[in-house]
This record gives sequence, structure tokens and C-alpha cells, in this order.
Amino acid sequence: MARIIVYTGKGGVGKTSIAAATALLAAERGLRTIVMSTDAAHSLADSFDRPLGPEPTPLGPNLWGQESDVFHNIERYWGTIQRYVASIFAWRGLDDVMAQEMSVLPGMDELASLLWIAEHNDAGEFDLIVVDAAPTGETLRLLSLPEAGRWWLEKIYPIQRRIAQLTSPIVSRMTGMPMPNEEVYQAGEELFHRLEHIRGLLSDPEHSSIRVVLNLERMVIKEAQRSFTYFHLYGYPTDLIVVNRVLPADAGPYFAAWREAQQRHQPLVAEAFEPVPIRSAPFLDHEVVGEAMLGQLGRAIFADEDPTQVYFRGRPYSVDHHGDGYRLSLQLPFTSKEEVGLTRYGDELVVQVGTWRRNLILPRLLLDAQTAGAQFEDHTLQIQFTATRPAPTREKTGGSTR
Repeated sequence: MARIIVYTGKGGVGKTSIAAATALLAAERGLRTIVMSTDAAHSLADSFDRPLGPEPTPLGPNLWGQESDVFHNIERYWGTIQRYVASIFAWRGLDDVMAQEMSVLPGMDELASLLWIAEHNDAGEFDLIVVDAAPTGETLRLLSLPEAGRWWLEKIYPIQRRIAQLTSPIVSRMTGMPMPNEEVYQAGEELFHRLEHIRGLLSDPEHSSIRVVLNLERMVIKEAQRSFTYFHLYGYPTDLIVVNRVLPADAGPYFAAWREAQQRHQPLVAEAFEPVPIRSAPFLDHEVVGEAMLGQLGRAIFADEDPTQVYFRGRPYSVDHHGDGYRLSLQLPFTSKEEVGLTRYGDELVVQVGTWRRNLILPRLLLDAQTAGAQFEDHTLQIQFTATRPAPTREKTGGSTR
């Protein structure tokens, strides 16, 4: 299996440069490496200052690059389904060109880009796959699709397929509307199985890692915390945090206030992501474009380290069903019960252990849940949450309800 590293983060934090720099450094050290973009707004080619296409493009010794193309991907992975959708639009009176355009459903391109990861892994042609992913929100939606697809395949798809088999001849004869045939359903089933395969690859902590790129800005750090929580909620391991564009001490008076703000935010990153390792990338004095600057950036982050190593194994915390509610488990080794304190502010849970404090952004499913107690056993803090908050009471006055 290839090593898979997915870089993500808020738009504009420099994840494309970090992904490209990691790929270049790995290729220089002898690994057959491909770096690919799953972001609809590609900028990977701009980082290398070289054109890239929808298929792997050679960039140098041991290095290839790839930027997906919506129509190329759809024909490769969605051809049968897309042609059926186009036939529906044509039946409604759209001309062939418009029907083809309308059949490109939202998310098709990003999903097909995700399937490329599995294809490269299964082909065995690369030692390392580096993914320049879309901004955090889109990446989270993308990585949650395999689980949703599995549920659809197991619960709904067989019923829908059987109904279509029974009713298609009648509906088609009465309305003339094209109905999905067995080939369409087989294509859909194959797609769901591919999604399950990619989930298995990306959730394997020995081969795949999510790496979060951020800047030392409060808003960016908060979003990175949320993404960190959701990645672990879906079982995708995060092994490294990269703090990008850190100003040097001699940045000069013009950047003095900006550097001071960065210094204030630095401890927040350590609090939020401990025990996952953190690496810093300096604010370079030239635009990070081209192999020379990418190489400088890669060496500044990793120095003599192997950029493909798994920097962290394990889950700092997990959320699972427990009784009628949920339980959040947080490992706190070398800690006693008396040292632990808990405070909750809306969607934020603050865990204090002595002078050490950890800020956890709660998953969305716990936002409407109340904390219902905690216990500390075997060096693990377990916090109980109710399923939902109690429904508001209604008072009856004069026969009416308010």
C-alpha cells in the first residue's frame, strides 16, 4: 500500500504550498510520489509553475502532479449514471448540450477526485500519495460521503432497486420517461463499494494521515479545532499540525503588532492539539512558487526528518454511543482524578489538568446535548452527554397553548 497524506485547512492558509513542498522533499529522497489536488479551485500547478492535467503529469525525478477535470472524471467514474441523468433532462425538453451540462451534479468532480486516491493506491505505481484537499468544510463533507453511501447501499438501495424493477415498464409505457435499467443500478452499486474502499484506506492509521495546516489567527485556529474534532469523529487519523507563515523575531517594526498577535496565539495551538505534534513553517521572504522555494519550505518544516513518517498514532479522544446518550473519552495518562477540572462554554469543553488546559470543540451531535456527569478511570476521562436537551415546556392558559 502507498503512504497517503491529506493536507487540509481553511482557505488561504497555504496548504497547497505545504502539500507541494512535502511531495517534492519525498521525491528528492527517492520515493515515487504523486501530489494531486481535490480542490475545485486548483492552485497546485501555480505552486510548481508548471501545467498539470487530469492524468498524472511528470514534474521531475520520482515526482508527478495531477489536477482533476470535471468532465474527464465524470466520464471515467460516473459515465453510466451521468448518461441516464442526461436522458431525463433531454426527455424534459432540454437540448442535448444543455442536458449534458445539467447532468453534472454538484459534488461529482470532488468525489471522483477522491476515487483517484484509491486508484493510485491499488495500481501500486507510487510509494506516496500527497493530497492537496479542498478547504476544511468541503473536505469534511467529502470524507463523510463513504459512511453515508454505505448506509444508503444497505438500507435504501435494495428497496429502491426492487421498486424500479417492478414499476419501470409501466411508468415508461405511460409517460415515456426513461427509467434506470440494471446497468445504471450496477454502476451505482460499484460506486458505493468504491467509496467504502476509500474509507478503508483513509481510516487506516498505519498508511494514511490527515494533516491540518493553519495560521496563527484566532478564527483559523478555531476552525482547525472543529475539523480536528470531526476528522476523529469519522475515524480519520490526524498525525501532524503545520503552523504556516510564522513571522521571524527580526520581522521589523511594520510587522511588530502582527508578530505579537502570533506570539499570543501560539499557546492556543499547543492547548488545542496536544498530544499531536506541531511543526512550524516560516514566513519566507519570497513567494512560494517553483521548485526552489518549495524545496526551501519543505526543508524548513521537516529538516532531516522523514516527511512521510507517521508522527502520531492513537486518538486523543473519541465519541461513542453510551446508554441513551453519548460518551466522550479523553486519555489523560499520568493524571489523578483530583487534578482534573471541567468547564463547558456552549460548543467548547475546557479540560484543566493542573496548570495544563485543553480546549475541545464538541462535535455537532453534542451541541444540543447536556453534560450529565463525568468519571475518571484507568487514566481516561469519560464525560456523559444526554441525547438531546429537554424539550421546552408549554403552559396552558385559558384553553390555549403557548
